[in-house]
Amino acid sequence: MTANDPAAVLFDFGGTLDADGLPWKERVFRLFRAEGAVVTRERFDPLFYGADDALVGTLPSTTSFEDTVARLVDGVAAALQLPDPSIAHRVARRFLADALTTLTSNTPLLRELAQRYRLGIVSNFYGNLARVCDDAGIHSFFDALVDSAEVGCEKPDPRIFQHALQALGVTASAATFVGDSLPRDMAGARGVGMRHIWLAGAEEPTANPCCRDDRRIRSLGELEAILL
Repeated sequence: MTANDPAAVLFDFGGTLDADGLPWKERVFRLFRAEGAVVTRERFDPLFYGADDALVGTLPSTTSFEDTVARLVDGVAAALQLPDPSIAHRVARRFLADALTTLTSNTPLLRELAQRYRLGIVSNFYGNLARVCDDAGIHSFFDALVDSAEVGCEKPDPRIFQHALQALGVTASAATFVGDSLPRDMAGARGVGMRHIWLAGAEEPTANPCCRDDRRIRSLGELEAILL
């Protein structure tokens, strides 16, 4: 490790560790469409955000990953007023299966990173991030899990990043943040002086990195060449 290498690496959860750059909203939208729901993106987006917001701080900390996804998808389906109630079940099942497949694929990388760096997660979540990480089989790799519903602030608020840095015992200049959201992850990390890597995903991004010299990766596996 050189003097310029980070001592800690922090990650977003949804869309980063579980999907290689595809946010939850986009995945749920595509799955509803794939299951036959007729809905435009313009109608879907505010309904998703409403269902998402309704879960923040209302889920017990013991709520499983499976139940979290089911509650979110059920909320979206209710707002959409779909005629076929089985669509929500199929969407939730497919979403969870895809997420767990990606998490399993990323586990060897996280194991290697944990041997070299202090790792953390900073997520705008519902209050049950630790249980979800347990279900995903990745909790043991992380020294800090910061859930916005527990600390009372959300990305890109600098305070949520500072919570993680303090828990890890490192300064912002000694850490790197990896996430898929430009306004929440990249701008938030930049705001506290943390290096950041944008997980833009496999699809061609329609936006530019927030900083000219930012690293941009298409999958989490590309971190091996950067950090190991």
